[in-house]
Amino acid sequence: MIRKFILTAAAVLGLATPGLADPLAKDVFGHVPGPTAAPGVSIGSYSKGCVSGAVQLPETGPTWQAMRLSRNRNWAHPEMVNFVIGLSEAATKMGFRGLYIGDMSQMRGGPMLSGHASHQLGLDADIWMLPPSSLSLSREQRENISSITVVSSNGLSVNGNWTPSHAAIIQSAAMDPRVDRIFLDAAIKVAMCDANGDRGSWLQKLRPTPNHDYHFHVRLNCPAGSPGCQNPAAPVAALSGNDNGCGSARQELAYRANPSTRPKGTPNPNYRHPRSFRLSEMPRQCQAVATAR
Repeated sequence: MIRKFILTAAAVLGLATPGLADPLAKDVFGHVPGPTAAPGVSIGSYSKGCVSGAVQLPETGPTWQAMRLSRNRNWAHPEMVNFVIGLSEAATKMGFRGLYIGDMSQMRGGPMLSGHASHQLGLDADIWMLPPSSLSLSREQRENISSITVVSSNGLSVNGNWTPSHAAIIQSAAMDPRVDRIFLDAAIKVAMCDANGDRGSWLQKLRPTPNHDYHFHVRLNCPAGSPGCQNPAAPVAALSGNDNGCGSARQELAYRANPSTRPKGTPNPNYRHPRSFRLSEMPRQCQAVATAR
């Protein structure tokens, strides 16, 4: 017990204490006993940060259900919880019964024990493409049911699962000023660009991302009252004279159709997955959040 207290104090103060381990941040954040009792504050960056004063999205509501409850990742900054509830209510006016909500964040954010590199600030949420057939699923059902892909097997277009309701919900989310970016498959973005004649500045927020064909990932801007939150959003590359990324998304589909034309990228030799960070490498405030009693 004494050793544990010393480790906690050393971590909070950022001290290099000889003989004491510097735990992986994911192991500390992944086993915290609960959220901190404080106003909602996001700290650091999306892949190296935390959230103080997170609140839990209720497991079930009139227009949503949180999925994979065993992961305990239905926590977020209060602004994100409000956003998710509001979008689920809007979805009922767009042809869905509500929304199935996937991973948000841990109770204090931070690196996760498995999966995501981001989702650390309480400002990210995965929303399933599967239209809810029931909003009274049991915990067991929520562990075993899976979402659906809305992209064809060759990756070049949306498939028969894609509906105008999907498009309307994603557009509604993108037009919300609180939203920074929405990560989804390139084929989905192209479908939405085609449907809107490449018009609409909100299309800029749709960012083609691999493995986002069965859910879309919403990321909010840094909220008010979070001065230590970093939001390094960069505009997508413009092609064909537009600035909303439609040309870039179409180019991605062209690369999929003919992989030999894809330019060779250069891996970042300094990249480290967030699960490799030690607690001492996290922002100083996050060290305190992680170890707060």
